Amino acid sequence: MLNLIGTYECKADVKGRIMVPAPLKKQLAASLADGFVVKRAVFQPCLELYPMKEWDALMSKMSTLNRFNRKKNDFIRRFTAGVKVVELDAAGRLLLPKDLMSFAGLSKEIVISSAINIAEIWDKQKYESAIADAANDFADLAEEVMGDSIDESDGIS
Repeated sequence: MLNLIGTYECKADVKGRIMVPAPLKKQLAASLADGFVVKRAVFQPCLELYPMKEWDALMSKMSTLNRFNRKKNDFIRRFTAGVKVVELDAAGRLLLPKDLMSFAGLSKEIVISSAINIAEIWDKQKYESAIADAANDFADLAEEVMGDSIDESDGIS
């Protein structure tokens, strides 16, 4: 499984191209040939960048959903709305589609943040605001999400 690390600030040009920072590009090296999928995030005003292998694994799980169940069919439609395949160009830039940039409110200042096996692409001000807003609640959230674990071998302190 891919495990991305880091938060990177970069700039988008007028065409929506982002130079992928070298440390992130190095982590994604094995995925460069296969390309990526970019989509709207479900819970935040940002984009999610999936290496194609991670996207395929997720789609494999989603393909088990019964499309004759209305809620599941609506979920699939909404989850995949606006999904685009993207690749890094020869200069190492990622071209973000205008409609997705608009959804996330992306401007010139961008933050690319690792989220385990995907990367989130944020407008810098929105990212900083989201992190600041969550700072007060993070201890409670950490306890709620991770505190119920009875497996002491998970290595998380």
